[in-house]
Amino acid sequence: MTALTLSTSSAATLRADALVVGVAKGPKGPVLAPGAEAVDKAFDGKLASVLEALGAGGGEGEVTKLPAPSGVKAPVVLAVGLGEAPAKGEDFDGEALRRAAGSAARALAGTKKGAFALPVEGAADVAAIAEGALLGAYAFTAYRNGNGKNGKGSKDDKSAPLAEVAILGGKPRDKAHKAAADRAIALAEEINRARDLINTPSNDLTPKSFAAAAQAAGKEHGLTVEVLDEKALAKGGYGGLIGVGQGSANPPRLVKIAYTHAKAKKTVALVGKGITYDSGGISLKPAGHNETMKCDMSGAAAVFAAVVSAARLGLQVNVTGWLALAENMPSGTATRPGDVLTMYSGKTVEVLNTDAEGRLVLADAITRASEEKPDAIVDVATLTGAMVVALGDRTFGIMANDDAFRASLHEIAEEVGEQSWPLPLPAELLKGMDSPVADLANVGGRMGGGLAAGLFLQEFVGEGITWAHLDIAGPAFHESAPYGYTHKGGTGASVRTLVRLAERTADGDLG
Repeated sequence: MTALTLSTSSAATLRADALVVGVAKGPKGPVLAPGAEAVDKAFDGKLASVLEALGAGGGEGEVTKLPAPSGVKAPVVLAVGLGEAPAKGEDFDGEALRRAAGSAARALAGTKKGAFALPVEGAADVAAIAEGALLGAYAFTAYRNGNGKNGKGSKDDKSAPLAEVAILGGKPRDKAHKAAADRAIALAEEINRARDLINTPSNDLTPKSFAAAAQAAGKEHGLTVEVLDEKALAKGGYGGLIGVGQGSANPPRLVKIAYTHAKAKKTVALVGKGITYDSGGISLKPAGHNETMKCDMSGAAAVFAAVVSAARLGLQVNVTGWLALAENMPSGTATRPGDVLTMYSGKTVEVLNTDAEGRLVLADAITRASEEKPDAIVDVATLTGAMVVALGDRTFGIMANDDAFRASLHEIAEEVGEQSWPLPLPAELLKGMDSPVADLANVGGRMGGGLAAGLFLQEFVGEGITWAHLDIAGPAFHESAPYGYTHKGGTGASVRTLVRLAERTADGDLG
Protein backbone atom coordinates (compact mmCIF):
# COMPACT_ATOMS: atom_id res chain seq x y z
CA MET A 1 0.00 0.00 0.00
CA THR A 2 1.19 3.49 -0.86
CA ALA A 3 2.42 5.49 2.16
CA LEU A 4 0.69 8.77 2.99
CA THR A 5 2.12 11.77 4.82
CA LEU A 6 0.97 15.32 5.52
CA SER A 7 3.41 18.21 5.15
CA THR A 8 3.42 21.95 5.74
CA SER A 9 6.62 22.37 3.72
CA SER A 10 6.73 24.67 0.74
CA ALA A 11 5.97 23.03 -2.59
CA ALA A 12 9.25 24.40 -3.91
CA THR A 13 11.46 23.09 -1.11
CA LEU A 14 10.04 19.61 -0.38
CA ARG A 15 12.19 16.81 -1.73
CA ALA A 16 10.18 14.52 -3.98
CA ASP A 17 10.46 12.81 -7.37
CA ALA A 18 7.53 14.79 -8.74
CA LEU A 19 5.48 17.77 -7.65
CA VAL A 20 1.76 17.78 -8.48
CA VAL A 21 -0.10 21.05 -8.98
CA GLY A 22 -3.66 21.69 -10.09
CA VAL A 23 -4.82 23.59 -13.15
CA ALA A 24 -8.42 24.46 -13.99
CA LYS A 25 -10.37 25.66 -17.02
CA GLY A 26 -10.81 29.41 -16.79
CA PRO A 27 -12.84 31.69 -19.07
CA LYS A 28 -9.71 32.74 -20.98
CA GLY A 29 -7.56 29.64 -20.66
CA PRO A 30 -5.97 27.50 -17.95
CA VAL A 31 -5.69 28.96 -14.45
CA LEU A 32 -3.58 27.63 -11.61
CA ALA A 33 -5.34 26.22 -8.58
CA PRO A 34 -4.43 27.22 -5.02
CA GLY A 35 -1.33 25.35 -3.87
CA ALA A 36 0.69 26.12 -6.98
CA GLU A 37 1.88 29.59 -5.91
CA ALA A 38 5.46 28.66 -5.00
CA VAL A 39 5.88 26.68 -8.20
CA ASP A 40 4.45 29.49 -10.30
CA LYS A 41 6.92 31.88 -8.67
CA ALA A 42 9.78 29.61 -9.72
CA PHE A 43 8.41 29.87 -13.28
CA ASP A 44 8.51 33.69 -12.95
CA GLY A 45 4.72 33.75 -12.79
CA LYS A 46 4.39 32.14 -16.22
CA LEU A 47 3.42 28.54 -15.33
CA ALA A 48 -0.12 28.90 -16.69
CA SER A 49 1.21 30.32 -19.95
CA VAL A 50 3.76 27.52 -20.26
CA LEU A 51 1.06 24.91 -19.68
CA GLU A 52 -1.19 26.53 -22.27
CA ALA A 53 1.66 26.52 -24.77
CA LEU A 54 2.06 22.80 -24.14
CA GLY A 55 -1.62 22.25 -24.91
CA ALA A 56 -2.96 22.02 -21.36
CA GLY A 57 -6.43 23.45 -20.84
CA GLY A 58 -7.27 22.32 -17.31
CA GLY A 59 -9.80 19.70 -18.37
CA GLU A 60 -10.66 16.99 -15.86
CA GLY A 61 -7.96 14.34 -15.63
CA GLU A 62 -5.62 16.06 -18.10
CA VAL A 63 -1.98 15.45 -17.15
CA THR A 64 0.99 17.53 -18.30
CA LYS A 65 4.57 16.84 -17.20
CA LEU A 66 7.36 19.36 -17.50
CA PRO A 67 10.85 19.76 -16.04
CA ALA A 68 11.00 21.82 -12.88
CA PRO A 69 12.91 25.12 -12.95
CA SER A 70 15.67 26.04 -10.56
CA GLY A 71 14.29 26.80 -7.14
CA VAL A 72 12.09 23.68 -7.08
CA LYS A 73 13.63 20.63 -5.39
CA ALA A 74 11.51 18.09 -7.29
CA PRO A 75 12.88 17.42 -10.80
CA VAL A 76 9.42 17.11 -12.39
CA VAL A 77 6.25 19.20 -12.18
CA LEU A 78 3.03 17.39 -13.03
CA ALA A 79 0.01 19.61 -13.71
CA VAL A 80 -3.31 17.81 -13.41
CA GLY A 81 -6.62 19.12 -14.68
CA LEU A 82 -9.40 19.85 -12.18
CA GLY A 83 -12.09 20.75 -14.70
CA GLU A 84 -14.05 24.00 -14.57
CA ALA A 85 -12.69 26.58 -12.14
CA PRO A 86 -15.18 27.28 -9.33
CA ALA A 87 -16.94 30.63 -9.12
CA LYS A 88 -15.25 33.37 -7.14
CA GLY A 89 -15.48 32.65 -3.41
CA GLU A 90 -16.20 28.94 -3.94
CA ASP A 91 -13.89 25.97 -3.43
CA PHE A 92 -13.16 22.99 -5.65
CA ASP A 93 -15.60 20.10 -5.35
CA GLY A 94 -14.33 17.13 -3.34
CA GLU A 95 -14.84 14.69 -6.20
CA ALA A 96 -12.87 16.97 -8.55
CA LEU A 97 -9.95 16.84 -6.10
CA ARG A 98 -10.37 13.09 -5.65
CA ARG A 99 -10.27 12.41 -9.39
CA ALA A 100 -7.40 14.82 -10.03
CA ALA A 101 -5.31 13.22 -7.30
CA GLY A 102 -6.13 9.81 -8.74
CA SER A 103 -5.11 10.84 -12.26
CA ALA A 104 -1.83 12.22 -10.94
CA ALA A 105 -1.11 9.09 -8.91
CA ARG A 106 -1.74 6.88 -11.95
CA ALA A 107 0.57 9.04 -14.05
CA LEU A 108 3.30 8.66 -11.43
CA ALA A 109 3.36 4.86 -11.49
CA GLY A 110 6.91 3.62 -10.99
CA THR A 111 7.79 6.75 -8.97
CA LYS A 112 8.93 6.70 -5.35
CA LYS A 113 7.51 9.95 -3.96
CA GLY A 114 4.97 12.44 -5.22
CA ALA A 115 4.23 15.73 -3.47
CA PHE A 116 0.64 16.86 -4.04
CA ALA A 117 0.22 20.66 -3.93
CA LEU A 118 -3.51 20.66 -4.67
CA PRO A 119 -6.03 23.03 -3.03
CA VAL A 120 -6.45 22.33 0.70
CA GLU A 121 -8.97 24.52 2.51
CA GLY A 122 -9.71 22.06 5.31
CA ALA A 123 -9.89 18.44 6.45
CA ALA A 124 -12.46 17.53 3.78
CA ASP A 125 -9.96 18.45 1.06
CA VAL A 126 -7.23 16.44 2.79
CA ALA A 127 -9.61 13.45 2.79
CA ALA A 128 -10.53 13.83 -0.88
CA ILE A 129 -6.93 14.20 -2.08
CA ALA A 130 -5.77 11.31 0.10
CA GLU A 131 -8.55 9.01 -1.08
CA GLY A 132 -7.99 9.87 -4.73
CA ALA A 133 -4.23 9.46 -4.56
CA LEU A 134 -4.35 6.16 -2.66
CA LEU A 135 -7.02 4.73 -4.96
CA GLY A 136 -5.18 5.98 -8.03
CA ALA A 137 -1.94 4.42 -6.78
CA TYR A 138 -3.26 0.89 -7.22
CA ALA A 139 -2.14 -2.01 -9.35
CA PHE A 140 -3.20 -5.63 -9.40
CA THR A 141 0.13 -7.37 -9.87
CA ALA A 142 -0.46 -10.81 -8.35
CA TYR A 143 -0.16 -12.54 -11.71
CA ARG A 144 2.34 -10.25 -13.47
CA ASN A 145 6.06 -10.62 -14.08
CA GLY A 146 6.15 -14.13 -12.71
CA ASN A 147 4.20 -13.22 -9.59
CA GLY A 148 2.18 -16.44 -9.70
CA LYS A 149 2.35 -19.07 -6.98
CA ASN A 150 5.85 -20.16 -8.05
CA GLY A 151 7.12 -16.87 -9.49
CA LYS A 152 9.52 -14.37 -7.99
CA GLY A 153 8.38 -11.30 -9.88
CA SER A 154 10.39 -8.40 -11.22
CA LYS A 155 12.28 -5.93 -9.05
CA ASP A 156 12.03 -3.15 -11.64
CA ASP A 157 8.34 -2.96 -12.44
CA LYS A 158 7.73 0.44 -14.02
CA SER A 159 4.00 -0.01 -13.50
CA ALA A 160 4.41 -0.37 -9.72
CA PRO A 161 2.18 2.03 -7.81
CA LEU A 162 3.47 5.37 -6.57
CA ALA A 163 5.24 4.47 -3.33
CA GLU A 164 4.59 7.60 -1.25
CA VAL A 165 2.12 10.48 -1.35
CA ALA A 166 2.85 13.71 0.55
CA ILE A 167 -0.11 16.10 0.80
CA LEU A 168 1.13 19.67 1.02
CA GLY A 169 -1.09 21.91 3.09
CA GLY A 170 -2.09 18.95 5.20
CA LYS A 171 -1.15 19.65 8.80
CA PRO A 172 0.24 16.56 10.58
CA ARG A 173 -0.45 18.05 14.03
CA ASP A 174 -3.98 19.16 13.23
CA LYS A 175 -6.40 16.60 14.71
CA ALA A 176 -8.98 17.01 11.95
CA HIS A 177 -6.39 16.73 9.18
CA LYS A 178 -4.76 13.68 10.76
CA ALA A 179 -8.13 11.99 11.31
CA ALA A 180 -9.06 12.64 7.67
CA ALA A 181 -5.79 11.10 6.50
CA ASP A 182 -6.12 8.07 8.79
CA ARG A 183 -9.69 7.48 7.61
CA ALA A 184 -8.60 7.75 3.97
CA ILE A 185 -5.85 5.19 4.52
CA ALA A 186 -8.21 2.67 6.10
CA LEU A 187 -10.91 3.23 3.50
CA ALA A 188 -8.56 3.05 0.52
CA GLU A 189 -6.87 -0.10 1.82
CA GLU A 190 -10.23 -1.82 2.14
CA ILE A 191 -11.47 -0.62 -1.26
CA ASN A 192 -8.24 -1.93 -2.74
CA ARG A 193 -8.81 -5.22 -0.90
CA ALA A 194 -12.20 -5.41 -2.62
CA ARG A 195 -10.57 -4.58 -5.96
CA ASP A 196 -8.04 -7.38 -5.46
CA LEU A 197 -10.82 -9.88 -4.77
CA ILE A 198 -12.78 -8.78 -7.83
CA ASN A 199 -9.71 -8.94 -10.05
CA THR A 200 -8.67 -12.39 -8.82
CA PRO A 201 -9.53 -15.04 -11.44
CA SER A 202 -12.22 -17.52 -10.57
CA ASN A 203 -9.88 -20.50 -10.59
CA ASP A 204 -8.29 -19.00 -7.46
CA LEU A 205 -11.29 -17.21 -5.93
CA THR A 206 -13.99 -19.75 -5.12
CA PRO A 207 -16.71 -19.59 -2.46
CA LYS A 208 -14.42 -21.55 -0.14
CA SER A 209 -11.37 -19.32 -0.63
CA PHE A 210 -13.49 -16.15 -0.37
CA ALA A 211 -14.84 -17.44 2.96
CA ALA A 212 -11.26 -18.12 4.08
CA ALA A 213 -10.32 -14.51 3.26
CA ALA A 214 -13.19 -13.32 5.45
CA GLN A 215 -12.05 -15.58 8.28
CA ALA A 216 -8.49 -14.23 8.02
CA ALA A 217 -9.74 -10.64 8.12
CA GLY A 218 -11.92 -11.52 11.08
CA LYS A 219 -8.92 -12.69 13.07
CA GLU A 220 -6.93 -9.61 12.10
CA HIS A 221 -9.61 -7.08 13.03
CA GLY A 222 -11.50 -8.79 15.85
CA LEU A 223 -14.63 -9.61 13.85
CA THR A 224 -17.04 -12.47 14.40
CA VAL A 225 -17.09 -14.76 11.36
CA GLU A 226 -19.44 -17.70 10.79
CA VAL A 227 -19.31 -19.86 7.67
CA LEU A 228 -22.09 -22.18 6.54
CA ASP A 229 -20.75 -24.79 4.11
CA GLU A 230 -22.84 -26.80 1.65
CA LYS A 231 -23.86 -29.37 4.28
CA ALA A 232 -25.04 -26.69 6.70
CA LEU A 233 -26.84 -24.86 3.89
CA ALA A 234 -28.65 -28.01 2.81
CA LYS A 235 -29.59 -28.86 6.39
CA GLY A 236 -30.80 -25.30 6.99
CA GLY A 237 -32.98 -25.23 3.89
CA TYR A 238 -31.10 -22.54 1.96
CA GLY A 239 -32.65 -23.56 -1.36
CA GLY A 240 -31.47 -20.49 -3.26
CA LEU A 241 -27.79 -20.89 -2.44
CA ILE A 242 -27.85 -24.65 -2.89
CA GLY A 243 -29.84 -24.39 -6.12
CA VAL A 244 -27.41 -21.94 -7.70
CA GLY A 245 -24.28 -23.70 -6.48
CA GLN A 246 -25.20 -27.32 -7.09
CA GLY A 247 -23.91 -27.36 -10.68
CA SER A 248 -20.36 -26.47 -9.63
CA ALA A 249 -17.47 -28.50 -8.27
CA ASN A 250 -16.93 -25.54 -5.91
CA PRO A 251 -19.84 -25.65 -3.45
CA PRO A 252 -21.56 -22.54 -2.03
CA ARG A 253 -21.02 -20.75 1.25
CA LEU A 254 -22.93 -18.23 3.35
CA VAL A 255 -20.58 -16.08 5.41
CA LYS A 256 -21.58 -13.84 8.29
CA ILE A 257 -18.92 -11.29 9.20
CA ALA A 258 -19.92 -9.02 12.06
CA TYR A 259 -18.47 -5.94 13.71
CA THR A 260 -20.00 -4.90 17.01
CA HIS A 261 -19.42 -1.88 19.24
CA ALA A 262 -20.20 -1.96 22.96
CA LYS A 263 -21.96 1.43 22.79
CA ALA A 264 -23.82 0.88 19.52
CA LYS A 265 -27.51 1.69 19.47
CA LYS A 266 -28.21 0.67 15.87
CA THR A 267 -27.43 -2.31 13.64
CA VAL A 268 -27.05 -2.21 9.88
CA ALA A 269 -27.04 -5.46 7.91
CA LEU A 270 -25.26 -5.51 4.55
CA VAL A 271 -25.94 -8.35 2.11
CA GLY A 272 -23.65 -8.96 -0.87
CA LYS A 273 -24.08 -11.04 -3.99
CA GLY A 274 -20.99 -13.24 -4.24
CA ILE A 275 -21.17 -15.24 -7.46
CA THR A 276 -17.47 -16.01 -7.86
CA TYR A 277 -18.10 -17.00 -11.48
CA ASP A 278 -21.29 -16.74 -13.48
CA SER A 279 -21.54 -18.83 -16.62
CA GLY A 280 -25.30 -18.38 -16.63
CA GLY A 281 -25.76 -22.02 -15.68
CA ILE A 282 -27.93 -24.07 -18.04
CA SER A 283 -29.19 -20.73 -19.43
CA LEU A 284 -25.64 -20.25 -20.67
CA LYS A 285 -24.42 -16.76 -21.42
CA PRO A 286 -23.61 -16.10 -25.10
CA ALA A 287 -20.04 -15.73 -26.35
CA GLY A 288 -18.52 -12.42 -25.37
CA HIS A 289 -20.40 -12.19 -22.06
CA ASN A 290 -18.38 -14.68 -19.99
CA GLU A 291 -14.92 -13.16 -19.90
CA THR A 292 -15.49 -10.71 -17.04
CA MET A 293 -17.88 -12.79 -14.97
CA LYS A 294 -15.29 -13.18 -12.22
CA CYS A 295 -16.62 -9.77 -11.16
CA ASP A 296 -20.07 -11.08 -10.26
CA MET A 297 -19.01 -11.18 -6.61
CA SER A 298 -18.41 -7.42 -6.47
CA GLY A 299 -21.36 -6.89 -4.13
CA ALA A 300 -19.95 -9.34 -1.59
CA ALA A 301 -16.51 -7.75 -1.94
CA ALA A 302 -18.03 -4.32 -1.22
CA VAL A 303 -19.88 -5.61 1.84
CA PHE A 304 -16.75 -7.33 3.12
CA ALA A 305 -14.69 -4.16 2.68
CA ALA A 306 -17.35 -2.01 4.36
CA VAL A 307 -17.56 -4.20 7.46
CA VAL A 308 -13.78 -4.26 7.88
CA SER A 309 -13.67 -0.48 7.33
CA ALA A 310 -16.26 0.05 10.08
CA ALA A 311 -14.11 -2.01 12.43
CA ARG A 312 -10.91 -0.19 11.55
CA LEU A 313 -12.61 3.16 12.05
CA GLY A 314 -14.12 2.05 15.37
CA LEU A 315 -17.60 3.27 14.44
CA GLN A 316 -20.20 3.25 17.19
CA VAL A 317 -22.61 1.06 15.25
CA ASN A 318 -23.06 -2.67 14.68
CA VAL A 319 -22.42 -3.69 11.06
CA THR A 320 -23.13 -7.25 9.96
CA GLY A 321 -22.13 -8.47 6.53
CA TRP A 322 -23.70 -11.43 4.79
CA LEU A 323 -21.72 -12.82 1.86
CA ALA A 324 -23.87 -15.06 -0.35
CA LEU A 325 -21.19 -17.05 -2.20
CA ALA A 326 -21.72 -19.51 -5.03
CA GLU A 327 -20.38 -20.43 -8.45
CA ASN A 328 -23.02 -20.70 -11.19
CA MET A 329 -22.02 -23.47 -13.59
CA PRO A 330 -23.75 -25.82 -16.07
CA SER A 331 -23.39 -29.53 -15.39
CA GLY A 332 -25.40 -32.70 -14.91
CA THR A 333 -26.22 -31.58 -11.37
CA ALA A 334 -27.11 -27.96 -12.20
CA THR A 335 -30.55 -26.47 -11.60
CA ARG A 336 -32.61 -26.61 -14.79
CA PRO A 337 -35.01 -23.99 -16.16
CA GLY A 338 -38.40 -25.05 -14.83
CA ASP A 339 -37.09 -26.43 -11.55
CA VAL A 340 -38.71 -25.21 -8.33
CA LEU A 341 -36.57 -24.24 -5.33
CA THR A 342 -37.76 -23.94 -1.76
CA MET A 343 -36.03 -20.90 -0.36
CA TYR A 344 -34.80 -20.38 3.21
CA SER A 345 -37.90 -18.25 3.84
CA GLY A 346 -40.16 -21.17 2.87
CA LYS A 347 -41.32 -19.46 -0.33
CA THR A 348 -41.05 -21.51 -3.51
CA VAL A 349 -39.48 -20.10 -6.68
CA GLU A 350 -39.79 -21.45 -10.21
CA VAL A 351 -36.44 -20.92 -11.92
CA LEU A 352 -37.24 -19.88 -15.47
CA ASN A 353 -33.75 -18.53 -16.17
CA THR A 354 -30.70 -19.88 -14.35
CA ASP A 355 -28.80 -16.74 -15.31
CA ALA A 356 -31.03 -14.79 -12.92
CA GLU A 357 -29.19 -16.46 -10.07
CA GLY A 358 -28.01 -13.51 -8.00
CA ARG A 359 -31.49 -12.80 -6.67
CA LEU A 360 -31.77 -16.42 -5.53
CA VAL A 361 -28.67 -16.35 -3.32
CA LEU A 362 -29.51 -12.85 -2.09
CA ALA A 363 -33.04 -13.90 -1.16
CA ASP A 364 -31.73 -16.54 1.22
CA ALA A 365 -29.20 -14.15 2.74
CA ILE A 366 -31.77 -11.34 3.13
CA THR A 367 -34.15 -13.70 4.90
CA ARG A 368 -31.37 -14.83 7.23
CA ALA A 369 -30.29 -11.24 7.89
CA SER A 370 -33.91 -10.31 8.66
CA GLU A 371 -34.06 -12.89 11.46
CA GLU A 372 -31.67 -10.74 13.49
CA LYS A 373 -34.03 -7.75 13.15
CA PRO A 374 -31.49 -5.09 12.16
CA ASP A 375 -32.53 -1.46 11.91
CA ALA A 376 -31.86 -1.56 8.18
CA ILE A 377 -30.76 -3.96 5.46
CA VAL A 378 -28.87 -2.87 2.35
CA ASP A 379 -28.10 -5.45 -0.31
CA VAL A 380 -25.48 -4.81 -2.98
CA ALA A 381 -25.24 -6.72 -6.23
CA THR A 382 -24.12 -6.76 -9.82
CA LEU A 383 -27.65 -7.89 -10.44
CA THR A 384 -29.01 -6.94 -13.86
CA GLY A 385 -27.85 -5.97 -17.31
CA ALA A 386 -31.02 -3.91 -17.45
CA MET A 387 -29.53 -1.53 -14.89
CA VAL A 388 -26.54 -0.91 -17.15
CA VAL A 389 -28.88 -0.21 -20.07
CA ALA A 390 -30.81 2.25 -17.90
CA LEU A 391 -27.99 4.07 -16.12
CA GLY A 392 -24.78 3.34 -18.02
CA ASP A 393 -21.42 2.11 -16.81
CA ARG A 394 -20.73 4.58 -13.99
CA THR A 395 -24.00 4.89 -12.08
CA PHE A 396 -25.67 2.42 -9.71
CA GLY A 397 -29.38 2.26 -9.05
CA ILE A 398 -31.01 2.56 -5.63
CA MET A 399 -34.35 0.96 -4.78
CA ALA A 400 -35.94 0.79 -1.34
CA ASN A 401 -39.13 0.06 0.58
CA ASP A 402 -38.80 3.47 2.27
CA ASP A 403 -38.63 6.68 0.24
CA ALA A 404 -36.71 8.61 2.89
CA PHE A 405 -34.08 5.87 3.18
CA ARG A 406 -33.68 5.73 -0.60
CA ALA A 407 -33.24 9.52 -0.71
CA SER A 408 -30.72 9.36 2.13
CA LEU A 409 -28.63 6.73 0.36
CA HIS A 410 -28.65 8.79 -2.83
CA GLU A 411 -27.52 11.84 -0.88
CA ILE A 412 -24.77 9.82 0.82
CA ALA A 413 -23.52 8.41 -2.49
CA GLU A 414 -23.34 11.86 -4.03
CA GLU A 415 -21.57 13.18 -0.94
CA VAL A 416 -18.78 10.61 -1.18
CA GLY A 417 -18.42 10.92 -4.94
CA GLU A 418 -20.23 7.81 -6.15
CA GLN A 419 -22.71 8.25 -8.97
CA SER A 420 -26.14 6.81 -8.20
CA TRP A 421 -29.80 7.30 -9.03
CA PRO A 422 -32.98 6.56 -7.03
CA LEU A 423 -35.43 4.26 -8.80
CA PRO A 424 -39.01 3.13 -8.10
CA LEU A 425 -40.42 -0.32 -7.37
CA PRO A 426 -43.60 -0.37 -9.49
CA ALA A 427 -45.91 -2.93 -7.90
CA GLU A 428 -47.39 -3.98 -11.24
CA LEU A 429 -44.07 -5.50 -12.32
CA LEU A 430 -44.35 -8.13 -9.58
CA LYS A 431 -47.34 -9.58 -11.45
CA GLY A 432 -44.95 -10.54 -14.24
CA MET A 433 -43.25 -12.99 -11.88
CA ASP A 434 -46.41 -14.99 -11.19
CA SER A 435 -45.83 -18.72 -11.55
CA PRO A 436 -48.45 -21.41 -12.19
CA VAL A 437 -46.55 -23.91 -10.00
CA ALA A 438 -44.71 -21.88 -7.34
CA ASP A 439 -45.11 -18.78 -5.17
CA LEU A 440 -43.24 -16.75 -7.77
CA ALA A 441 -40.86 -17.08 -10.71
CA ASN A 442 -37.31 -15.72 -10.69
CA VAL A 443 -37.86 -13.56 -13.80
CA GLY A 444 -40.73 -11.57 -15.25
CA GLY A 445 -41.23 -9.55 -18.40
CA ARG A 446 -38.34 -8.08 -20.39
CA MET A 447 -39.15 -4.45 -19.68
CA GLY A 448 -38.10 -2.97 -16.36
CA GLY A 449 -35.95 -5.98 -15.53
CA GLY A 450 -33.78 -4.14 -13.01
CA LEU A 451 -36.85 -2.92 -11.12
CA ALA A 452 -38.48 -6.36 -11.22
CA ALA A 453 -35.33 -7.83 -9.66
CA GLY A 454 -35.67 -5.34 -6.81
CA LEU A 455 -39.31 -6.33 -6.33
CA PHE A 456 -38.28 -10.00 -6.18
CA LEU A 457 -35.78 -9.24 -3.40
CA GLN A 458 -38.31 -7.16 -1.48
CA GLU A 459 -40.44 -10.30 -1.12
CA PHE A 460 -37.78 -11.73 1.22
CA VAL A 461 -37.28 -8.73 3.51
CA GLY A 462 -38.56 -9.24 7.05
CA GLU A 463 -41.71 -7.39 8.03
CA GLY A 464 -41.14 -3.86 9.31
CA ILE A 465 -37.46 -3.73 8.33
CA THR A 466 -36.15 -0.77 6.33
CA TRP A 467 -34.43 -2.10 3.22
CA ALA A 468 -32.60 -0.84 0.16
CA HIS A 469 -31.12 -2.51 -2.89
CA LEU A 470 -28.08 -1.18 -4.76
CA ASP A 471 -27.65 -2.57 -8.28
CA ILE A 472 -23.98 -1.86 -9.05
CA ALA A 473 -23.87 -3.82 -12.33
CA GLY A 474 -22.58 -0.79 -14.25
CA PRO A 475 -19.77 0.68 -12.12
CA ALA A 476 -18.51 -2.50 -10.39
CA PHE A 477 -16.09 -3.49 -13.16
CA HIS A 478 -14.49 -0.94 -15.48
CA GLU A 479 -13.55 -2.16 -18.96
CA SER A 480 -12.65 1.11 -20.72
CA ALA A 481 -9.65 3.41 -20.37
CA PRO A 482 -8.76 4.35 -16.78
CA TYR A 483 -9.87 7.75 -15.49
CA GLY A 484 -9.36 9.61 -12.25
CA TYR A 485 -8.79 7.07 -9.50
CA THR A 486 -10.63 4.35 -11.46
CA HIS A 487 -8.51 1.65 -13.04
CA LYS A 488 -9.46 -1.09 -15.44
CA GLY A 489 -11.04 -4.01 -13.60
CA GLY A 490 -12.69 -4.10 -10.20
CA THR A 491 -13.56 -0.70 -8.76
CA GLY A 492 -14.86 -1.30 -5.24
CA ALA A 493 -18.08 0.49 -6.17
CA SER A 494 -20.43 1.32 -3.27
CA VAL A 495 -17.87 0.77 -0.47
CA ARG A 496 -17.65 4.51 0.23
CA THR A 497 -21.43 4.77 0.31
CA LEU A 498 -21.80 1.86 2.71
CA VAL A 499 -19.12 3.19 5.05
CA ARG A 500 -20.66 6.67 5.12
CA LEU A 501 -24.06 5.06 5.85
CA ALA A 502 -22.46 3.29 8.82
CA GLU A 503 -20.91 6.57 9.99
CA ARG A 504 -24.21 8.40 9.75
CA THR A 505 -25.96 5.62 11.60
CA ALA A 506 -23.33 5.80 14.35
CA ASP A 507 -24.07 9.52 14.58
CA GLY A 508 -27.79 8.82 14.99
CA ASP A 509 -28.86 9.62 11.43
CA LEU A 510 -29.95 6.39 9.78
CA GLY A 511 -32.06 8.22 7.18
